Amino acid sequence: MTPARKQRLILVLMVLAGVAAAVTVGTFAFRENLAYFMTPSDIAANAPPQGTQIRLGGLVEPGTVRRESGSVEVSFMVTDGATELEVRFDQVLPDLFGEGKGVVAVGSLDAAGIFRADEVLAKHDENYMPPEVAAALAQAHENATGTPVPDAEAGESEEGGT
Repeated sequence: MTPARKQRLILVLMVLAGVAAAVTVGTFAFRENLAYFMTPSDIAANAPPQGTQIRLGGLVEPGTVRRESGSVEVSFMVTDGATELEVRFDQVLPDLFGEGKGVVAVGSLDAAGIFRADEVLAKHDENYMPPEVAAALAQAHENATGTPVPDAEAGESEEGGT
């Protein structure tokens, strides 16, 4: 093999090794930052391992919001109509957060089965609910009552929220 050909082969092998390393690092980073969407019923049926990052979606159960005096810590129950799960959050809640409204909390379950949220997202206006939350709520309602909710996949009201 000529020296020029040997150098090209080494260069190609080095580029391939670099691409393989980049793909491997990217795959591991993606897995670590992946957050599955679940409802309280999903968690009750098949709880993820403690510390696994997930997105919990549902409605804030009216009358369950409790604030700790002297701190920003708040606890509330999230429901999908069939099951509810306690959520604790120790940061400032979004302005649109409220009882009976849709919410998505990003965090993980602790050893006591309480959802510890790192981030709480509230819907941005009265006409919109994230499609996955609307579909999950409709599915939980259908499972609990046996009657389907019409147009649940749209995730928006008929007025066409943004």
